[in-house]
Amino acid sequence: MTFLEWRRFNFFELNKDVDSGKIAETLKDAKVSVATSGHGHLVFGDSEGNIHLVSRSFQVTTFRAYELNVILAEQLHHIAILVTVGEDEPGVNPVIKVWNLDRLDKQGHPVCLRISRAIPNNKPIPATALSVYDNLNLMAVGFSDGSILLYRGDVTRERTNKQKVLKDGNSSITGLAFRTTAKLTYLFVATMNNVYLYNITMKDKEQKAVYCYTPDGRGPCYAVEGEKIMLQWFRNYLVIVAKDTKTVTRATATVSATSTNNGGDLEKHMVTVLDIQNKFIVFSAPMREVQAVLTEWGSFYVLGGDKRLYQLQEKDLQSKLALLFKKNLYDVAIRIAKSQQYDSEGLIDIFRQYGDHLYTKGDHSAAIEQYIKTIGKLEPSYVIRKFLDSQHIDKLTMYLQALHKQGLATEDHTTLLLNCYTKLNNTEKLKEFIMTKDREVDFDVEIAIKVCRQASSEDALMLAKKHGMHDWYLKIQLEDRGKYREALEYISSLEFEDAESNMKKYGNILIQNAPEESTQFLKKLCTDYRPSNKPLVDQNMLDGSNIPRVERANPEEFIHLFLNNSERLVEFLEHLVKVQPRWSTLVYNTLVEHYLHVWASLTDPTSKTQYEQKILHLLQNSDANYDKDQTLILCQIHNFKSGVLYLYEESKLYQQIVQYHIRQQDHKAVLASCRRFGHQDPSLWVQALWSCAKDPNMPSSLLSEILGVIEKERLLSPLLVVDALSNSSTATLGEVRNYLLSVLQAESELAEQEQQLIDKYRQETERIHAQINSIQTSTIIFQGSRCNACNHQLELPSIHFLCQHSFHQHCFQSYSENENECPACLPNNKKILDIIKSQEQIRDLHETFHSQLERAEDGFSLVADYFGRGVFNKLTVITDSPDKTNIKSSKPLSDGSLSYGPGAEARLRLGEGQVTRNSFDSRTVQGDRRNVGNVSTVITPSEGRVRLEESRHSDLYSSSLEANLTWNVVEASSRTSASPARISPARGSPARGSPDSLRNVQPLINKTLTPRHSPSPRATPPPKPRTEPSRNPFDEDDYDESKNPFADDKSTNPFSGDADDYDKNLNPFET
Repeated sequence: MTFLEWRRFNFFELNKDVDSGKIAETLKDAKVSVATSGHGHLVFGDSEGNIHLVSRSFQVTTFRAYELNVILAEQLHHIAILVTVGEDEPGVNPVIKVWNLDRLDKQGHPVCLRISRAIPNNKPIPATALSVYDNLNLMAVGFSDGSILLYRGDVTRERTNKQKVLKDGNSSITGLAFRTTAKLTYLFVATMNNVYLYNITMKDKEQKAVYCYTPDGRGPCYAVEGEKIMLQWFRNYLVIVAKDTKTVTRATATVSATSTNNGGDLEKHMVTVLDIQNKFIVFSAPMREVQAVLTEWGSFYVLGGDKRLYQLQEKDLQSKLALLFKKNLYDVAIRIAKSQQYDSEGLIDIFRQYGDHLYTKGDHSAAIEQYIKTIGKLEPSYVIRKFLDSQHIDKLTMYLQALHKQGLATEDHTTLLLNCYTKLNNTEKLKEFIMTKDREVDFDVEIAIKVCRQASSEDALMLAKKHGMHDWYLKIQLEDRGKYREALEYISSLEFEDAESNMKKYGNILIQNAPEESTQFLKKLCTDYRPSNKPLVDQNMLDGSNIPRVERANPEEFIHLFLNNSERLVEFLEHLVKVQPRWSTLVYNTLVEHYLHVWASLTDPTSKTQYEQKILHLLQNSDANYDKDQTLILCQIHNFKSGVLYLYEESKLYQQIVQYHIRQQDHKAVLASCRRFGHQDPSLWVQALWSCAKDPNMPSSLLSEILGVIEKERLLSPLLVVDALSNSSTATLGEVRNYLLSVLQAESELAEQEQQLIDKYRQETERIHAQINSIQTSTIIFQGSRCNACNHQLELPSIHFLCQHSFHQHCFQSYSENENECPACLPNNKKILDIIKSQEQIRDLHETFHSQLERAEDGFSLVADYFGRGVFNKLTVITDSPDKTNIKSSKPLSDGSLSYGPGAEARLRLGEGQVTRNSFDSRTVQGDRRNVGNVSTVITPSEGRVRLEESRHSDLYSSSLEANLTWNVVEASSRTSASPARISPARGSPARGSPDSLRNVQPLINKTLTPRHSPSPRATPPPKPRTEPSRNPFDEDDYDESKNPFADDKSTNPFSGDADDYDKNLNPFET
């Protein structure tokens, strides 16, 4: 269709003066030199160098861009970046400026991001075209001499740009555009003479048409009269502004020539809008000198020569369709609706209206074509009623055939179509419809089969076989014709899924009427099925390119078919197990059940033995996936002894094996089972003992062997053995005499060993208590003259421990792992502490205690052992006061300035730096002139320093109820002489002889004292009176004081004499 033959419609409305004259008022006498749009703005540049930004509400913002004029401008559509080319100086000197419209300066104007001169090859040439790519990485400027200046890099930054000059002829550049494909970017160049896709010349410049170009070359051509002034794309519309040489007003124009004529000297232009997709002229009107055509906010905006802004607003789709419906242009309406993605419901309505229009005109063939397009949305009865007349039966047949092709025909529609074929006497068409070969099935085959089945089962059978209606075929064969073998052969020719489903459905009737053939087919179906009409080996298998997948059905789904035929079921399951041993539990359980049923029914010993071997072989098969519990029940029900014993042994139910032999009164088997499985379950001998006690026929030799094993393995206490045999009516004392003598002798030896240990631990405890008493009540004199580490003569500075070990300070620092422990005593103390720690952990292991109690040979001994560890003791904290022992003070130091006078505290601090931080409570450092003879001098510290050291040792206290030690400092005498520090236990310890007593003793042995100098002694201030007494949290009202070995009235209390020296103010638990 040529351009002159295009239909003309008025799909746009021209609204005049939409800006209320704001643009004309802003421009005044200036002339618009350039116009662009994008990012929500219309942009105009005038001849005075101003840029005018028009918002959607037509508010105009003006800022000065150039001193002289604006030549070119490009507003990016998705970024607030405006690129302009103008002149700031007289002459040819184009300047490129990049503006950020979102950033404003102090005057409220857009910020200029870049200023650069556009001079190709250093020659001042006027710029005529500008194009900027959307990602701001490409920009091209065309000049009047045909040169193109191409910029690569960030357009907003001049430093990152790379320039390249392209030269294609001497004709002025009129247009530039970037377009990209998947991998390439193209620059389209339009000049006064040619159109270029860079490196491809297209010499086809014409004045009578508009040519379109793609990256592959020239596209379609649209012939429009007049010289073309400007072009603009919008969606699928092309706006062409051309000089109008005619003065006749167009019939479709909404604006007359007189309505837009504001001056006789303005040139007349014709504005034409083409719908490229549908090939319509959707608007055409003359206007006076169009200066700019812009697209923004979904509309066209035209700036006229009178500086007024016009809007071309597209009508909505319903208005367009209503206009076309009035003119009965339904074909055009359909094209427009499809181009604008009209919904299917709307299109169906247009098809229906178009069909009604054609039916009214009498064009029934064209009408039925439109009605066919409504299938699926429009009710078929609406069309069928129109064509029920006999003269229109052929049209109705066409509609019904289309209805069947789309699969929307019902049974009534199929019946109606068959009746139409009958009325038309078109048997060939009827046969073709039913027995279609070269086209898809376009009717309901089941309905056709039902109709043919009523008339002739042969035709229905052929129709079902042809269309693969396997269910109908088998139903006709089995129900109507009784051909069971033929039906089985047909199933064997089907694919695996169809054969499996049909065998599930018709397998019962087939096994009843053809058991042998059906069983053979099921063997093949459940192992390795291949259709009978396909070769076992094809060419692809020989080439090795296509290895077929093994397809097999689940035999569980067919077992129920053999409920009335056990012989065939056993045959079927044996074949499965033989071919493929890995089957489900149900398969093996069913096979075992039927094996046992047959075994129980046999009377011939030979056959029964053979079946017994067969059952055991199946049970012993490692691949047999049977349920042991269920199989055990089945063996017990059928009294299959071999199977029961085997399953007991497999399940490690050794006690059940012994119990089974006991019930059978097979004494030899009982003894053999105990010998065989006794190392895995020793309780079998105990079970045998109880059975001997209850069985009057139990031989004495068996009892002797059982008692011998119980004694050797210590499986039962003697009391329980005697208790078990006391209820026996046959067991005599003579039979158990040797057992009792052996047990009593072993107990006697054990008692002697325990008594020896008790004596040893008592002596050790007494020694340790004596050592504690000596430390607490006597003066400690360090007499060591040699270092216990290097064995050299002891020299100052040296370190002494209460255990009488002495070391050089440097030797101690080298060998010691803990500054509070003596290196010589540390290994032994560590062992003791580890024992105590393990005992403390055992105290909380209640589950371990009960577990050991259940497994213990002698539960009483275990409980006694835990009593000895103090697990069941109720701990009570008892605070004892230290003894005040008068200790003779040594001679005072010759240099008394160390502990008093000016600078005494500084000297003390300096002395502290020479020893470790915790030296006060751990060891004594001797310096020059600090040791007179063999007696160490200890200077009493002040009260504040005592409290400071007590806070440093707060980590020595434990939050548990275990016995700990606290440090007490003995006050010095009134004179400046020093006395050794005394250490006393702060809380009670466990009873003598228990391992916990070591826990309180060993830390005392390794603790040492460190003397510190202090000023002259001062009286300790009395404690502040408390307003209300605090109760001791460890005090108990019901405590039995007679049980306290450290009570004052106890003769065994080594600290009973300390009551006179006890200071209640130092006891934090005093109530």
